[in-house]
Amino acid sequence: MSIIETTKLGLVGKGLDRLDGPFKVMGKARYSAEFPAKKITYAVGVGADIANGKIRSINTAGAEAAPGVIAVITHKNRPPLVDGKTFAGGGAQGELRMPLADNVINHAGQYIAVVVAESLECATYAAHLIKAVYIEEDPVVVFDDKRAQRYPAKQWFGEAVTKNRGEAQTALLASAVSVDNKYRTPTQSHNPMETHATMAVWEGDKLTVYDATQGLYNTRKALALSFSVPESNVRVVCKYIGGAFGCKGAMWPHVLLTTLAARAVNRPVKLVLTRAQMFTNVGHRAETEQRVALGATADGAIQAIIHHGTSHTAVDGEFVEVFTKATPMMYASPNLSVSQDLVKLNKQMPTFMRAPGETPGMFALESAMDELSSAVKIDPVDLRLINYAKRDPDSGHPFSSKSLIQCYKLGAEKIGWNKRSATPGSRKEGDWLLGLGMASATYPTVHFNSMCNGLLKADGTFLFTSSTHEMGTGTCTVMSQIGAGRLGVPVELVTFELGDTDLPMAPISGGSATVGSAVDGAAVEIQNALSKQLSESPLSPFSGVPQEKIVVSGGKFTVVGKSETLSYVDALKLLKLPSLEVKYQTHFNDKAKSFSMHSFGAHFVEVKVDQDLGTVRVTRVVSVMANGRIANEKTCRSQVHGGVIMGIGMALEEATLFDSRSGRVVNRSLGEYYVSVNADIPPIEVHFIAETDKEINSIGAKGIGEIGITGVAAAVANAVYNATGKRIRHLPITADKLFV
Repeated sequence: MSIIETTKLGLVGKGLDRLDGPFKVMGKARYSAEFPAKKITYAVGVGADIANGKIRSINTAGAEAAPGVIAVITHKNRPPLVDGKTFAGGGAQGELRMPLADNVINHAGQYIAVVVAESLECATYAAHLIKAVYIEEDPVVVFDDKRAQRYPAKQWFGEAVTKNRGEAQTALLASAVSVDNKYRTPTQSHNPMETHATMAVWEGDKLTVYDATQGLYNTRKALALSFSVPESNVRVVCKYIGGAFGCKGAMWPHVLLTTLAARAVNRPVKLVLTRAQMFTNVGHRAETEQRVALGATADGAIQAIIHHGTSHTAVDGEFVEVFTKATPMMYASPNLSVSQDLVKLNKQMPTFMRAPGETPGMFALESAMDELSSAVKIDPVDLRLINYAKRDPDSGHPFSSKSLIQCYKLGAEKIGWNKRSATPGSRKEGDWLLGLGMASATYPTVHFNSMCNGLLKADGTFLFTSSTHEMGTGTCTVMSQIGAGRLGVPVELVTFELGDTDLPMAPISGGSATVGSAVDGAAVEIQNALSKQLSESPLSPFSGVPQEKIVVSGGKFTVVGKSETLSYVDALKLLKLPSLEVKYQTHFNDKAKSFSMHSFGAHFVEVKVDQDLGTVRVTRVVSVMANGRIANEKTCRSQVHGGVIMGIGMALEEATLFDSRSGRVVNRSLGEYYVSVNADIPPIEVHFIAETDKEINSIGAKGIGEIGITGVAAAVANAVYNATGKRIRHLPITADKLFV
């Protein structure tokens, strides 16, 4: 028996307040744009006015002569960079084309120049003086443009996109009841509160970059490759992130431009994107068009699932918004066919956005399930129970844990599902039509290997370090809880340090993965290292006792049946150690796993729809999640709240709009790109189903950052149908669509 099995994570699960909260309130939390540097200069990127074509000429004379301007860099004078296409798999490029590589324009807003000046005001003014003349071609920005290149998507991170079992089309045609419809989701933009920001500082051939990034080590690698310097010469720092949702997971062109400019002017350079540039220069969620067809017996047993469709990618690269990812494992069906096409458009490269793939995919699938429930006249919850998959239908593996049935039951009870009328439009409250809708939620458990160092100091405090990120999710708090819980000490004795490539390697903060297992492992290593020495040292009261017999209880080493106990400080003193440092690395291999690992949940939504104006109001939400062990109930609940809020925005408001003639984004501001505000959001009731999952990782916790958004848009759309009898298959749900 190892010490890891004899120590309880007593602190894990408690809703501790955020440890970083006071720093943020007092303004002491330093974001990437806020680090000081001597002789700092300011950069502004200049974007193309066209979406397709070439630069015929570019006049920078006015900008170069403007007050305070130090340098103007264009494709004509850009210093060399290693072509990103040669290391696309090894770095973190958001798009493969290197910035200012040539005069070709592939999307509106693409950088054509960067201005460096003594002040932000000088750089901004000079940027407006740059004049470009273009050879313009008509852009391709819509799916049905005959000029658009369309082709099948083959893989997503090594996994096949196309999957088949049985004979889906034959089974669909033979089904007693079927539904077959198309669903569309628009391009959506991330819009975190903090826009992207980068500061680069060169000291000889050594580089320090302060960047708003979700992937410190990936960014370091990409920078080292781009500038042909050793990785050990590059340091990337990001202590706090003001929201990300995926757009800060890749390294976008402005990071290279800032770093390149700093080397060119031999001074630190800072570049902060404008809100408008957030719509054109750091990716977005791809637009999708999805066909979902379901065939079932008269009693609701699904016999066929077909999920085909298209998402867009850039003309100079490939990104797959793999909306079919969840479909093969979600419901039991002997026959299934999923596939996806890509269409190249003159838009910037799409990228990850909260629950990429599952978010648009679950909108289509769960809307189709609601349509099937109407067709077979079976309650939506009951239909899902009839088709509940006890094992993963795709892999055949058992689930490591799955409490989705409990989610359905508790959610239905809390929302008052028994009051729902199966007849759409039959419940009214004055001028308002009332409706209830629901949808399933899911997201896979992803493991990324990571490292963590643990340090026990002479005063009995502990320090854990790993180069992960504080994105506003409470990472420092939860990691401190995990470490303290495993050690059996108060959380006040534990500090967790992050946000710097000088610290041990951590992966991208994405895919709802964390370094929690690495922190837990480092805590166990501290215990094991001490117990080993206590077993071997003649000075120890446990001398000669087999190491596995020495356990930690209440933060003290002891042996069952003996009265002697030693605190961590006592152990250090007895062993004459000034401190104790350990290193730990996780070793996950998801390809070899024999269990299917997913989080599951269910969203239940109540809406009111003004029958005269078509105004939709979400009035109640009940979300029930099964995410393994809950590390911190307060921060986990906050994450689900955030996901639900984004889901409501997706359902009712969000869409990045492109002018088909110019290819430009026409709503590049928060005044015109609508996101949910406080007045749009009702009380959100979040519940967690207690799960014990011994297969998932050492702490039994699943990710929760992304599952909260999956299924929300479908639940809203299903509730709107229940209220009005109008089935909206093209998001967002706006009044004009309700009156068509």
